[in-house]
Amino acid sequence: MAQGLLRRLAGPGLIFTGAAIGTSHLVQSTRAGALYGLALLFVIVLANALKYPAYRFGIDFAHGRGRSLLTGYRELGNWALILFLVAVAPLVPIIWAALGAATAGIVSVVIGPVLPVPVLAALILAAATVLLLVGGYRLLDRVNAVLLAFLVISTVLTTIMVLPRVEWGTVADFGWAADTRALLFIVALAGFMPNPMDVSVPLSLWKVEADRTLPPGTRASLAETRKAFFWPYVLTGLMAVCFCLMGAGVMHPDHIAPLADAPGFAGQVVDLYRAALGPIAAYLAAIAALSVMLTTVIAAIDSYARTFAASLEIFAGREDVSYGQREYMLFALVFVGIAVVALFTMMQDLTSFLDFVTSASFVIAPLVALLNHLVVTRCEMPEADRPSAAVRGVNVVAIVVMTALAAMYFRLTLGG
Repeated sequence: MAQGLLRRLAGPGLIFTGAAIGTSHLVQSTRAGALYGLALLFVIVLANALKYPAYRFGIDFAHGRGRSLLTGYRELGNWALILFLVAVAPLVPIIWAALGAATAGIVSVVIGPVLPVPVLAALILAAATVLLLVGGYRLLDRVNAVLLAFLVISTVLTTIMVLPRVEWGTVADFGWAADTRALLFIVALAGFMPNPMDVSVPLSLWKVEADRTLPPGTRASLAETRKAFFWPYVLTGLMAVCFCLMGAGVMHPDHIAPLADAPGFAGQVVDLYRAALGPIAAYLAAIAALSVMLTTVIAAIDSYARTFAASLEIFAGREDVSYGQREYMLFALVFVGIAVVALFTMMQDLTSFLDFVTSASFVIAPLVALLNHLVVTRCEMPEADRPSAAVRGVNVVAIVVMTALAAMYFRLTLGG
């Protein structure tokens, strides 16, 4: 019973980790290692460190008020909620399309190329939506923990095996600083590292939902709540480092260029496990990677459907927790429909599409971090739940750094 309670307390943090260990890790972190060795490892570490406060603000506000960050945005003013939704809404379907395509690539490796990637990705999105409409948050919480474990274990083992092949001197290679393609890739790498910044909002909604499922009198303390998010977050960052090391240890020394198509790149990721652990372990790791990608798809659909359903309730003058299955289903189906259109019209190759999606997500990250900062400093909440000056200071640094990188991205892409 105590173990089950602990799982429920840690639920939002573990769901966050399950959502994160997807394209940002299997694809972008591995590409970083393959293309640049360990030269961009600091970007992975820095992105995880700087983004942490804005995510945790969602946990803090949900614990203190029993409401999500969306309620905080409303209290700042309707402008804040509208600005957030306008910034995020165009990204939702292309994020889902990218996740579906990456998952379809792994399916093609595990069971063979049974269908074209867009068709298979569309079926994956449809199946994930049906599962959520049937099972909801409890299904997401349960499935996530089971599917995450094996990938973590096999990835750590693979990383240890490839360490002797890593060219450690590349960590001090700063040649990327003069390479426009590398600078643009840094923005793409940081965009989903470890998650899009706007996931702080569904994280707060997951926290509220998790608290509602706990038995009376078992609600976690603030310290327990923060720990239940911190340690899964650390695991998320360590896994990103592992995938970078795997790419640096197996692909970079042999100058193996990441393939652009989804099945091709997925096959390269599986080859990382095969080179270190052998064919049987590689096949099991591929199944685990597929499972985690499916969890990522499910979590992504849940997160944005939940976010927009709750927002609709707020605009109707009700509380963010009062949305029902009807609103949730409406947004899930609408966004999935647009995502399917994007799969057949926008995606020419996986890596270019992912770079576009993750870069677009990064551009709005400073805005979300700023809104979250305003919520925990200006909105009503117990003083004990407000983040410390040090954590707020890190978030200010993050806003400045992300704004500078976003400005650099626009300057480079516009040819200025």
